Amino acid sequence: MTDSQLIREIKEGNLECYAELIRRYEKKILSFVTHLLRQAHLEHIAEDICQETFYKAYKSIHSFRDVEATFSTWLYTIARNSVLSELRKSRNSDVYLDDTLQVPMASPKTLPEQVLLRNERESMVRLAINNLPEKQRSALILREYEQMDYTEIATILDLTVSSVKSLLFRARQSIKGQLETYILDPQLDEAEGMNR
Repeated sequence: MTDSQLIREIKEGNLECYAELIRRYEKKILSFVTHLLRQAHLEHIAEDICQETFYKAYKSIHSFRDVEATFSTWLYTIARNSVLSELRKSRNSDVYLDDTLQVPMASPKTLPEQVLLRNERESMVRLAINNLPEKQRSALILREYEQMDYTEIATILDLTVSSVKSLLFRARQSIKGQLETYILDPQLDEAEGMNR
């Protein structure tokens, strides 16, 4: 069943279909919420906010119209608003990228120097993303880590598609500027060139 079919069933009284929607989106929403709460050191409440998101969606499911947005976009919007509300309550409104992103395991043939340099690069990229303003950071996380299209991001952030594209351009430029000295460091080029 599609999301729209499940929602139609829920609206007709088949509440068990909501469990299927939760199964489909729980891990994604929890990951997104955790990303937004990590740097504020509030990741311990991520599951609560995830549950709150699904509760709010359930309470408002009868007002949801899939002609305006997909269910997932609507759900991410509820999740983001719930996180921002919690951050305002805790007086910590900065939202950052999670430091525990899944990093592929190094192949046994990879030299320790390469692993060290890759981990350092990843850490610097995360730090650069964390230094972005909240809207740029959220747009970048939704685009690059949650793989959402511009329209979905625009709906979640309550912006136009062109504003999202502009935010993403500025975010990428900022990251590039922050990492430029690291990327152009001749000592690092020499260290990475050891295997050439």
